[in-house]
Amino acid sequence: MLDSLNSIEINDLVQKVKAGDQSAFGEVYDRYCGAINGVINRFITDEAIAQDVLQDTFIKVWKNILLYDDTKGSFFTWMLNIARNTSIDALRKLKKEAKSEIQTLETVVNSSVTVQQNVSAIGLRQLVERLPAEQQTMIEYLYFKGYTQQEVADELDLPLGTVKTRSRMAVMELRKWFTLLILWI
Repeated sequence: MLDSLNSIEINDLVQKVKAGDQSAFGEVYDRYCGAINGVINRFITDEAIAQDVLQDTFIKVWKNILLYDDTKGSFFTWMLNIARNTSIDALRKLKKEAKSEIQTLETVVNSSVTVQQNVSAIGLRQLVERLPAEQQTMIEYLYFKGYTQQEVADELDLPLGTVKTRSRMAVMELRKWFTLLILWI
């Protein structure tokens, strides 16, 4: 078995950690770090990142020890859930970083120059500047910078529905102005 401690000894150790006993926490770390690391390695293959996740996991255990309730499950299971959730968060962060690294500086600069020239040539920039600020931001990210709606929501920390509504309203307003321009010409 993972641990030679019986449930009374584990509860005693947990109570000491809850009281802020750092040496008891050191014992928790020594007893469980191998098993917790094994769970993390199922999610994270990069050893350096896995070590960071292990450290984050035990920091969360220390900070949230008062939330542990032995009536809801074992201490080890509680720590495993923290490790699993921390690993998933790290994976999400890695995926987000990988998406932002896809474009090189050269491709961003070249596409940005081309878009700026095209936008200026047809007068779109002046029309966009007439929109409310939050709609201008949506057009800037979605059409000029090439972000997806989900990426805009993540970048600006907005609900996806808000991004969709603001961008739809902006496009409807621009369409109205373009129709007027075409009729005027």
